[in-house]
Amino acid sequence: MKILRVLPFARQVLAETIKPGELVVDATAGNGVDTLFLAEHVGEKGHVYAFDIQKAALESTAERLGELTSRVSLILDSHDNVQKYVNKPISGAIFNLGYLPHGIDSSIVTKPETTIKAVHTLLGMLRKSGTIAISVYTGHDGGKTEGDALLDYVKTLHQADVNVAKYEVLNQQNNPPFLIALEKMRAFEEPRLTK
Repeated sequence: MKILRVLPFARQVLAETIKPGELVVDATAGNGVDTLFLAEHVGEKGHVYAFDIQKAALESTAERLGELTSRVSLILDSHDNVQKYVNKPISGAIFNLGYLPHGIDSSIVTKPETTIKAVHTLLGMLRKSGTIAISVYTGHDGGKTEGDALLDYVKTLHQADVNVAKYEVLNQQNNPPFLIALEKMRAFEEPRLTK
């Protein structure tokens, strides 16, 4: 077994779930690394919906995608509005929380209320056995608050509906990220909460 860092592990979780021809969501397009990964995995007949609230992020993503741009809808909107754009079942979703790496304004960050709303909505949209991978960064202003709020939320998801796992590499320094992985266990439109 090879111990992977958080981002490669998040992609591995999704690679084992996503099949060619399926629909997926990149909830935080950023610089397009995950969007490209998803576009490659869904193939010519699949589609990626990539969200970001910054135009510069979507421009960077489009540049990275190159000829695969036709497989992706680049959406300048918050991920908590996903239902406005996606109305069919998805097989997976990925989040990289925090701020846009190498962006102009690192004060523009993901927020717990929109992230939790997006995760809750996406759980309802997932097909059975679909997964959501959320990389959580806590080293920026508001990052720990968002991480704690997200952990509090996922712990309330009913175990018959969703498997929830947390993965982290413990000996990294400077506030290393951790991964929350969610696997949908049965069909539902809205996940049940235990609290």
